[in-house]
Amino acid sequence: MPTPRQRVTFPGALGHELAARLDLPAGPPKAYALFAHCFTCGKDLRAATSIAASLTDAGFAVLRFDFTGLGGSEGEFENTNFTSNVDDLVAAAAWLRAEYRAPQLLVGHSLGGAAVVVAADRIPEVRAVATIGAPSESGHVNQLFVDSADEIEQRGSADVELAGRRFTITKQLVDDLRSGRVVEAAGALHRPLLVLHSPIDNVVGVDHAAALFRAARHPRSFVSLDGADHLLGDVADAVYAAKTIGTWAERYLVDESGVKPPPPASAPVMVSETGQGKFLNHVVVGEHRFLADEPESMGGFDAGPSPYDLLGAALGACTSMTIRMYADHKGYPLGRVTVDVSHDKVHVDDAGNVVEGRDGKIDRFRRSITVDGDLDEQLRANVLRIADKCPVHRTLERTSRIETGLSE
Repeated sequence: MPTPRQRVTFPGALGHELAARLDLPAGPPKAYALFAHCFTCGKDLRAATSIAASLTDAGFAVLRFDFTGLGGSEGEFENTNFTSNVDDLVAAAAWLRAEYRAPQLLVGHSLGGAAVVVAADRIPEVRAVATIGAPSESGHVNQLFVDSADEIEQRGSADVELAGRRFTITKQLVDDLRSGRVVEAAGALHRPLLVLHSPIDNVVGVDHAAALFRAARHPRSFVSLDGADHLLGDVADAVYAAKTIGTWAERYLVDESGVKPPPPASAPVMVSETGQGKFLNHVVVGEHRFLADEPESMGGFDAGPSPYDLLGAALGACTSMTIRMYADHKGYPLGRVTVDVSHDKVHVDDAGNVVEGRDGKIDRFRRSITVDGDLDEQLRANVLRIADKCPVHRTLERTSRIETGLSE
């Protein structure tokens, strides 16, 4: 499912333009989330991108941005501190509130996790907060430049290499980090808090997660990111964290999408409008539920397969199943069967031959069948012959009768 991604800017707390990305789901968002990245990282860190993508798959819109002086944002990093990061988060929430909807969910990674805990009280619409590898005190970051502590204290600043880049670390930043009262903010959060942390995190130890969890009031939750590193360098770890956050948050957030729930099945196949956009529909087939839609070029959200996509899927699935059933019955050594299906409309003559420019069109489905294994010519011919015996194939080739009525 494609995810629209918009580049946006908004004024930060210090008056500089901050570079951001707004990741949108297919269809109206159920809620907006605000993501805060780790210290000296940025919105385009692989973990941040993966987390945003997974949350949009779950129906959330996600705003992630570079703090002042980092990435594509204006300003000088040496003029920022933990307090200005918190203020930038509040500014980001204000921009979302003015342009779209205020965030209901705050998600923070590492120092960004500490920042969202502190910022939550200043964003009244926030209903849930999640942290990933967050320190229980912002001053924990000072250990990254402990070797330069004397120079910073005596000269007021020092150039420090962090993650392969050089940053000017000022005394005011160090002092401000020491003053960040994250545990106290967690205790006064009055919102559900989800703490995610790796037990082998060698940057921010898991004892910080324990301190945050103990300080928070119920409802509070802890999830262990077993085997993950601090930056969630393995995409699978980032995706797992995001899916966990999305599932957990749904319990506490208000669905703002306006989607109508799928009604109970009243027939073997039931299709009902969701109330979102022009074409988005619930499809209920027995115990199975999914969405049908049209592509964006047709005015839809592309949130699900189109009707002709579903028709092509039916043909492909029936073809594969028919070949497999026949092969197993005959004992043929067929490997995996794959069926590619495309659809278009073409002009034909009276003999059924495709002719360009002729009036009138018919639907054309093209199948390309791939079968793993070493097949001789006779077996290949049998596969093609059996494919044409697929029941859906036969239904599409002959005239069907459709009876329609309006229910009372």
